[in-house]
Formats: sequence, C-alpha cells, structure tokens
Amino acid sequence: MPSLVDIVTVLSSTALRLFTYVFLRWIPGHVLPPLIYTAAAIYVVSFIINSNKTSPYEVVADEVDITIREEDATQPNGKPPALPSSAAHSQTLASTKALQRKVDEPELDIEETILLGKKDPQVLWTLLTGLPSPTSMLWSLVVIGLNLLLVLFAVDLVYGRLKYPSNDVSFARVGYVSDSTANILIREPNTTQLPVYVSYRRAEVFRHSDQEQYPLEGSWKSAGQIFWLSNETDYTYPVTISRLRPSSRYQYAVSNNHTGYFNTAPPVGHLPARADYKFTFLTSSCIKPNFPYNPFSHSLSIPGLHHITERIPDLKASFMLFLGDFIYVDVPKRLGTDAETYRREYRQVYASPDWPPASAELPWIHVLDDHEIANDWDKNTTGVYHAAVDPWHHYQTSVNPPPTRAGESHFQFTQGPASFFMMDTRRHRSPEFDAPVNATEKTMLGQQQLTDVLFFLRRTEPHGVKWKIIISSIPFTKNWRFNNADTWAGYLHERQVVLEAMWDVGLRGGVGVVVLSGDRHEFAATAFPPPRESKWPLSATVHEFSTSPLSMFYLPVRTYWQEDEEDVCIKYLPDGNSKFGAVEITNPEASDQSVLKFRLFIDGKEAWSYVITTPPNLAGGGRGKDALWG
Repeated sequence: MPSLVDIVTVLSSTALRLFTYVFLRWIPGHVLPPLIYTAAAIYVVSFIINSNKTSPYEVVADEVDITIREEDATQPNGKPPALPSSAAHSQTLASTKALQRKVDEPELDIEETILLGKKDPQVLWTLLTGLPSPTSMLWSLVVIGLNLLLVLFAVDLVYGRLKYPSNDVSFARVGYVSDSTANILIREPNTTQLPVYVSYRRAEVFRHSDQEQYPLEGSWKSAGQIFWLSNETDYTYPVTISRLRPSSRYQYAVSNNHTGYFNTAPPVGHLPARADYKFTFLTSSCIKPNFPYNPFSHSLSIPGLHHITERIPDLKASFMLFLGDFIYVDVPKRLGTDAETYRREYRQVYASPDWPPASAELPWIHVLDDHEIANDWDKNTTGVYHAAVDPWHHYQTSVNPPPTRAGESHFQFTQGPASFFMMDTRRHRSPEFDAPVNATEKTMLGQQQLTDVLFFLRRTEPHGVKWKIIISSIPFTKNWRFNNADTWAGYLHERQVVLEAMWDVGLRGGVGVVVLSGDRHEFAATAFPPPRESKWPLSATVHEFSTSPLSMFYLPVRTYWQEDEEDVCIKYLPDGNSKFGAVEITNPEASDQSVLKFRLFIDGKEAWSYVITTPPNLAGGGRGKDALWG
C-alpha cells in the first residue's frame, strides 16, 4: 500500500506537469506560475523524503523452519518426580496434574530465513509518477531533473523576454500607403548613423511574356533626412514619401542599411491592374512571441508571421490590417507600468527574427485593443493609459492613416473599391459592469466617435467604391458567451444604433457593409439580417468576420454559439494557434455587383472561404431588391 509521502509525491508531480503543459501550450494565464512554483516546492520536498526512506531491496523469499522437541517428564535419575507428602496430597492434587501436563508439552524451535534481492529500477514507473527509482540514482535524478526543467521553461516564458530589451533594434517599416503617398517608420538608436537619409525609386517588373520579365527601375530620389533622434520618441521617426504614382511599385532605402518595397493604391474606385484587378488585404490580431512555447525557438520568434510571409507572394496583399493586441504587456505577468515597459514590448516584436520578412513588402496599419494597455480595459484615459499609448503613438499611429479628428485615435481612409473606418473601442467606452448591457447611456465609442461612425455610414461614396469596412478590435456579435461583457454584447443599445445605420446602407443599395474584428483567439463568421417585416431588405444583411490569433493560444473549450435569429452563425472554427484572413474584392465585368471573398488561413493552410455580394443598386423596398439579390 502506498505511503502518504508516495501519494504526495505523485500528486504534486502530476499537478506540476499538468499546470506547466497548460501554461506553455494552451493558456499563459497569470494564475498558473504560482501554482507551478507551489507544486514544484511540494514535489521536491516529498521527493527527497521519499528518496531517504526508499529501500533498494525487496523480499524475494521467506522460509520458516519449525522443529518440535519433546521432553521426558522424569527426573534425570529416571525416577518420576517426587510427590508431596501424603498429608498435603489432597490439597495439591489439582496443581500437580497441571504441572504434569506442562512438563509433557513439546518445545518448538522456529528459525526464519529471509532472502533479499535488489529491486528493479522501475524506469517507466519512475518517469510516469515522478517517484524516485528504488535502485537507480541516475533515473531518480533524471525524473526530478525533467520536472525541474518544466519549471525552468515556465520561468523562461515569464521572464525570458527580459533577456532581450532590444534597445539596439534598428528597423524601417511601411505603414499607410495611399495612391500618392507612403508612410515609413524608422527606428535608429545609434546616433553615429545620423543623419539618416531616406530615398526611393520606381521598382516595376516589366513582363514581356509569361516566360520573360525584367526589372524596370527608376533613379533614386530623396525623401528627406533625419538629423535628430532621441529617447523622447524611443528613437523613432515617421517619414512620408509624397508625389507617388497610383498602382505603382516602389523601393525605399534608408542609409542605416534598411530597404523594402510597397505598392501604391489604385485610384479611388478602381482595382489594381498589377494584381489582376483584385484588391486584397489581410486581417488578424493578437501576437505573443514564442507561444505556444518552444524551448528550441528564439524567445522572440512569432510563428504566425512566418505563415504570412509564405503567403505574401501569392496573395499580393495591399496591406495588413492588424486589429489589436500587437503586444501582451500583462501576459503572462506584468513586469512594469511605466512607458519603458510598454516600449520594450513593442521593440521585442519588431526585433523578432520573423518580423523583417513579414514586413519587407507588406505595409501594416493598426487599431488599439486592451492588451496594449491592460486586460479588458474600460477605464478611459486614467491609470496606465498614458504610459501605454506613448509607444502606441510612436510605433503605430505615427504611420497610420490620418485620424478622423486631430488628437483622436480612430481613423478613416478610402482605397480602391473600399472605404474603411477604424474604431477605437477602448479610449471612450463606459465601464463594462456599471450599467445593464442595453442601457441607453452606456457607450462603446463615445458620443463624438459614434457621430463620426454614423456619418461615415450615411455618406455617399465615390463612384466605384462598393464596400464600407468597419474595423472593430472586439467582436460585434453577441454570440461569444465567455466574457462577452467586454465585446459589443455588453453595449447592445449602441450596437443597435450602429447596426441600423449599416442596414440603411443596404437599403440605399449598391454598397455592402462588412465588419472585421479580432480579440477572441477563435474564428467566426456571423450574419446580421434585418428584422422580418422591417423596412430593410434581406440584401442589407451585414456580415462580420472575426479572426484571431495571428500567433497566440486558442481556447480548448467552445465559447461561441447562436441563441437567436439576430446573430446568425455562418461558420465557427476555434482551433489553431495562427489564423489570418485575406479579403479579396473584385468587380466582375458582366455584373453590376461587387464580389467580396473572405479566405481563412489556419496554421498556414487555407481552411475556409465565403463569398458575398453588394446589395442590388435598385430603388424601392425590401421584396423588390431581394428578388434580384444573390
């Protein structure tokens, strides 16, 4: 029967392994490291006690020899024992008989022989349970070493990023690119490189035939110089290259040995001829370096970026629309609250060995979400907000599209066949639990941003612009049931106001509305059909594609399901540590409607696609439009 120490050793070893596996491979939650450390401490103590009390020998044989030796009940001289005198005979008769019986009983000689043998090392049992091997010091050291190695892996995931402050990282990346301008962010902490010169040139590839092509490069032109960089902006500086030609390929070069390529957007309302008249962009969210944890990978490796890099040549994407959680400052453990802590997190992503190939020919533009500040942030501009947005502005918004209003962090732009509104769902939101989910006073966007969104949806788009794309860092659907107070499910009144404005777009016809979101570490496509018997036709249905993570954990439990006819599930694909979407817009020559195709990639492979079209551009109400919608 196992002893109490055996039970404690096995249970603590099992708990240590289970907690570590969940932490390293599933969810790097901040509650797990203390559990891992506690289980490890209990395990080490019980292991040592067990090692000291465990005998290396076991009984292999146990023999008992019994010898019966009878004794004669006479005196040594052969005579029977003398009896008491006749005077006392009557008084001692009973005791004499008892004595006689005792004298007549035989004597037993018992001899036990125990044969001991050395125990088997029980290698498999030792490795499975964590118990010390009864005979092998080597295997005992192996099993405790393996368990302690798991603890070191957990410590590395928590604190390993401190090994790479990345203060010396130098890079250049492309941000927002219009049909005539391109924003370039440059970071150079080495002041001996100053001044930094930025140049650009045309870099077309002329195709003579399917088999022959050759570069058609222009002469280099100056885009400006940077004379001063300081810690005030963490040694970053945005440069705008102007007077560019639409639908053209350019190369930029920086004197600190960085270069890259970008394609200018087609004119508003047109499709890019260089991409076979298909307008494509990518979307995803959520990055955590080296997760799931791999001890043989670089601490700053980001596998999801590698998947994107492999797809860039085929997809010919114009840009990546990243929907928040570019950093996880509070996962698995917050290591500070000052601006430098947040800056270090951004530097580490840009210092990742997977970043340069993923950005060399792909512009990135960004929206803000909670983990750039703190989990489920709903405290407006209080607390750590200003420390958090310091690097957010330096590294991200400085090369984003222009903000809708000066000083705000929501953005608008129009490119090719689509107009985009990039919401800020963190800065202005009401606290999640201060009011019911359908309270009229509860806001996600704040009054000014809500006004801007509604104006964006009401405005008439230029000729050829067929889609309005709403960007929300958190899901618009209420079908996610876990922690849905952090999503639009916690702000249903304002959601309904925005949704009705979206349906109005479909009622006017000719332009479709799509919502892109992230945050949930799962994928779901959801349709929002207008109510039955309402003024809106079914063709006004709004579609949402929520895609994440690019490189992070996914939930092992299912958290999304449909409960009514307001939010209709089209597809739910939760599994996969890396997910990104490709949105492709085409205008078929023989059709009055535009086609939007969403392609989902999971762990580098295309897993699903879906096609929608714009509502018919017809006058009238619901039934007449629905008859021609398809």
